[in-house]
Amino acid sequence: MERCGWVGGDALYEAYHDTDWGVPEYDSRALWEKLVLDGFQAGLSWITILRKRENFRAAFQGFDPNIIATWGEQDVQRLLADPGIIRHRGKIEATIGNARVWQQIEAGGGFDRYLWDYVGGTPVQNKWQSLSEVPAQTDLSIRISKDLKKRGFKFCGPTIVYAFMQAVGMVNDHLVTCPCHAPVAQLGQSKRL
Repeated sequence: MERCGWVGGDALYEAYHDTDWGVPEYDSRALWEKLVLDGFQAGLSWITILRKRENFRAAFQGFDPNIIATWGEQDVQRLLADPGIIRHRGKIEATIGNARVWQQIEAGGGFDRYLWDYVGGTPVQNKWQSLSEVPAQTDLSIRISKDLKKRGFKFCGPTIVYAFMQAVGMVNDHLVTCPCHAPVAQLGQSKRL
């Protein structure tokens, strides 16, 4: 059995694939962090984000949305000057705005529940044989993207949302030939929410 073909030979990528990608995540703050990072990845490779992830965590106060929601232009300027992250004004401003939307959703029943309700609290178990079968987006990612945008989220198009769903284990898109497919499927067998 071989890892999913997108991993390549980078040790950081391999560790992410083997221990993080596709593992069901049920923590509201951690879900928000991953959605923000997927938004920053737009137009870039995921390995770029992985290499800067710890810098992002430091610059964004551990991705605490309650802190980030209070930020303004001075914080935007500070982040634009930080070479350890992706310095994109639109993505930085979107993160601050998205933190405020996260607070609303969290107060209304939980960001975790809001997302996981889309799949009934249990990960979708796909059984892809090859990378060519794995979609870039689905009807469900389109639906979630539309609702997030309606609520005020930015940098959350259907492709970003589907990559996020894969990353947080809402869908198990490890290929069936990958040694991680079965363990991740096992993790997702019980409904959590």
